[in-house]
Amino acid sequence: MNSPAADRARYDRATAHLDAPLAVVDLDAFDANADDLVRRAGGKPVRVASKSVRCRALLERVLARPGFAGIMSYTLAESLWLARSGFDDVLLAYPSADRGGFGELASDAKLAGAVTVMVDDPAQLDLIDAARDGGAEVVRVCLELDTALHLLGGRIRVGARRSPLREPGQLAALARTVAARPGFRVVGLMAYEGHVAGVGDALADRPLRSRAIRLMQGAARRELAARRAEVVRAVRAVVPDLEFVNGGGTGSVQHTAAEDAVTEIAAGSGLYVPRLFDNYTSFSGRPAALFAQPVVRRPGVGVVTVLGGGYPASGAAGPDRLPVPYLPQGLRYDPQEGAGEVQTPLLGGPADDLLIGDRVWFRHAKAGELCERFDTLHLIEGDRVTGTAATYRGEGRTFL
Repeated sequence: MNSPAADRARYDRATAHLDAPLAVVDLDAFDANADDLVRRAGGKPVRVASKSVRCRALLERVLARPGFAGIMSYTLAESLWLARSGFDDVLLAYPSADRGGFGELASDAKLAGAVTVMVDDPAQLDLIDAARDGGAEVVRVCLELDTALHLLGGRIRVGARRSPLREPGQLAALARTVAARPGFRVVGLMAYEGHVAGVGDALADRPLRSRAIRLMQGAARRELAARRAEVVRAVRAVVPDLEFVNGGGTGSVQHTAAEDAVTEIAAGSGLYVPRLFDNYTSFSGRPAALFAQPVVRRPGVGVVTVLGGGYPASGAAGPDRLPVPYLPQGLRYDPQEGAGEVQTPLLGGPADDLLIGDRVWFRHAKAGELCERFDTLHLIEGDRVTGTAATYRGEGRTFL
């Protein structure tokens, strides 16, 4: 693996002919990260989370590799667009209220065969039926299991607030409701353990908190593995031909893959490896997606100002949601200004070696959200740009 200084030199050489701001994907790192996901999945197929990629060309690239199968999408409009683009296995990971989209889905045999929608409430079935507009195609349905860890008799909850369905009987009851309803078919079950897959357990300079996170995650994995197995048995009793049981996320691939009840793994952020995925004991990846901002001012000793850069990530607001100045190493935000929409001051010794027009390379806190800021990804191999790929934004698609 190259040193950070060597990577900076490579990226600067590769993009010297381009004006910043710009975004790049290091294809060598991207492919190495893909191989690591497959290795950790232990033979179970990896379904790619499109939310973490947001570039059709790179979705095609990773799905052409052994070990990957299918897409996990994030809106119904995106799902239909991907299906029309030739992707034939698209699992929508979130419920939708897109009536127009459901009308299209129920009226097109190709779309209905390629897209599976998420359901955790009979009211969602009512909405779909009301939106059919005469469409009679059978809608493929996936049920979602709540993965949260409950402690102290449920008084403490650890995990995202997603599905209301938690116990085997609840999932089985909804499966029976769907099975009895014309125009729908249960084909899958999904459970995303974000409190394990999306929370780092090796926080810098915070050993006690890191230890507490590891203890929580160990308990969460054990509880969920037992409950998920019971849920799968209950649902299969209603739907014997269930096609898939999806689980996991980049941070929990190998743990989730070890469960017999799980048939496929979801992952996406592990391809780009944004900054929030630096703090894991179970794996390490190579930063593959970066963006560069040009130096436009030198306000004083130990300070440079770059153009733009205020690209915060979603989630609870805090310093961990900001991009991190990555190359050259040693730069930091001015605590009085942070990352600005139009300009961002950066402090640190390396600032004195930067000239007007030089670039600072950043890593986003999350993966695909970077693509909402750029319409093109410059694809780097070695020290050359060997191609470009349009992001969703570059194709005129802004789904959320």
